[in-house]
Amino acid sequence: MQGPDSPPARAVAPQWADLRVRALSALVLLPVGIGSLWAGGWWWTGLVGLAAIGLAAEWAALCGGRAASLGVFTLLATGLAAAGQAGAALVLLAAATITLWWRDRRLWPALGVPYVGLASVALVWLRADPASGRRDVLVLLLVVWATDIAAYVAGRLIGGPKLAPSISPGKTWSGAAGGLLGALLVGWIAAPGAAGPALAALLSVVAQAGDLMESGIKRRFGVKDSGRLIPGHGGLLDRLDGVLTAAPLAALLAFAAGRGVGLWQ
Repeated sequence: MQGPDSPPARAVAPQWADLRVRALSALVLLPVGIGSLWAGGWWWTGLVGLAAIGLAAEWAALCGGRAASLGVFTLLATGLAAAGQAGAALVLLAAATITLWWRDRRLWPALGVPYVGLASVALVWLRADPASGRRDVLVLLLVVWATDIAAYVAGRLIGGPKLAPSISPGKTWSGAAGGLLGALLVGWIAAPGAAGPALAALLSVVAQAGDLMESGIKRRFGVKDSGRLIPGHGGLLDRLDGVLTAAPLAALLAFAAGRGVGLWQ
């Protein structure tokens, strides 16, 4: 029984209030993402393309750009990458960025092309490697997810000093450290030894930087969430901000290592 001085039940653990909704959203989206990744080919390309359309629409709404232009260019680049023309896709993205900036004389809407397009091309190009693509993309996503989940848990359990209060008041140093530890664990499981955790740590730091960057962009344009598509998470930009920065780096490292070598050997 609750005494007269007992707090009401609804006031218990308010920091976990959104956990149930977040978990349910993840349970719905996870099978779609993993299933498409496992199947590869146009299943994966189609999912990445759909995500690119949604991301383009959110970016245009955020910055005041034209969603159609941004979506068309990112889809074309994604299709070129799927057809084995990743170099042409990168040239297209560069040309589209310059074209949109020149046409509208506005930098922020044009920056959505490389922000969304580079990650889309990277994810399709990585998965297209028949020898290591599935594993490389899967571990990349697991590193980003582990970073997000561990940062969420550590930040709420430990709290403490803010990481960047002028950019994102909710993020703490304990959350950042927890996210890094989560990524290290995934890296060690994927490739025991020094190389796996080191690569995971690098991708985790870049993913967290992407999270902070997206928070800074939202603050600049005066919005809390990029959208309301995913209950408990906000929009696609809110959910995929870490992937948008980590995927291009993973693709660059895979390119340096050579096709068929794999990042997690």
